[in-house]
Amino acid sequence: MTIEEIQKLERIENSAMLEDILSTPDKRLQEDLNQLNGDIMILGVGGKVGPTLSMMAKRAVPDKRVIGVARFSDPDIRKKLERRGVETIQCDLLEQEQVEKLPQVRNIIYMAGKKFETDGMEPFTWAMNAVVPSLVGRHFKNSRLVVFSTLCVYPFAAVTGPGWDESCKPTPLGEYPNSCVARERIFQYYVKKNGNSGCLVRLNYAIDLRYGVLHDIAKWILNDNPIAIGTAKVNIIWQGDSTNRILRCLLHCTNPATPINIGYPENSKVRELANRFGEIFGKKPRFAGTELDTAWINDNSLALSLFGEPAVDIDTMIRWNADWISRDMPVYNKPTCFEVRDGVF
Repeated sequence: MTIEEIQKLERIENSAMLEDILSTPDKRLQEDLNQLNGDIMILGVGGKVGPTLSMMAKRAVPDKRVIGVARFSDPDIRKKLERRGVETIQCDLLEQEQVEKLPQVRNIIYMAGKKFETDGMEPFTWAMNAVVPSLVGRHFKNSRLVVFSTLCVYPFAAVTGPGWDESCKPTPLGEYPNSCVARERIFQYYVKKNGNSGCLVRLNYAIDLRYGVLHDIAKWILNDNPIAIGTAKVNIIWQGDSTNRILRCLLHCTNPATPINIGYPENSKVRELANRFGEIFGKKPRFAGTELDTAWINDNSLALSLFGEPAVDIDTMIRWNADWISRDMPVYNKPTCFEVRDGVF
């Protein structure tokens, strides 16, 4: 299925079709990755995004080795990746001896980290988000490093504007966002020290049909739960578009390592998203609280200039999500907590 065919879909039938769509590369990604010298390794491939990202990379450049590294506590993920041509290595990235045994690969996508259920697990959160980057940065001293980060490293921005651009100094709230600043700084330190290159991906809310901001809003409406409206705006992007952009960041690594915001060109009003779901479901959304004048939003102009418009627009994401959840299709049961404003997830 091509990107053009995907854009015309009214429905995504099942999980297999969803993962095929989420891992479909476009021609620009194929062209970019074919310019790279060396193979690709994804560290922390076993999470929600890693499998389709690694499969997209392999489909884009089938002649390159794509290697997924994780603990693989779920062996089915490992089997699925290997069936798709992604090589796998089992590794606990917290263990220095195991990291040092990883093969040297020219292109690294770093996805490992801890976010959810961090309240009460602060030491482990800091270990994953600060210790592991040190081990990885030290080991892969000759690699391009594309590092997953988060919009939460920014302070809140006024909802009347586009949000912070990459020049804004991180001043986050809460243990998790602060540990993410540590991750960024540690990779910046090793890139400067080793003379290689890096890119810090400050990712907004990626949309799958099994989780995401739109899934949360749709579920609240169907369950007659009020929608917390304090966070009046969010930035959402189809996961297939965000992974495409993240892989293309391999061509935009720099020394010193610099950040890039990855999200949709415009921020979305939570109330408008909910009302659109209400139209589809035939249910009037209920709201709780008052819309505040700040939110975690950022300016995605740089990514737009480098990568162009995303393939999937907001209304298509809403329609696909509404159809999926209405049919009681499989979900991850992992709320995004986009409404949380204190950095405690």
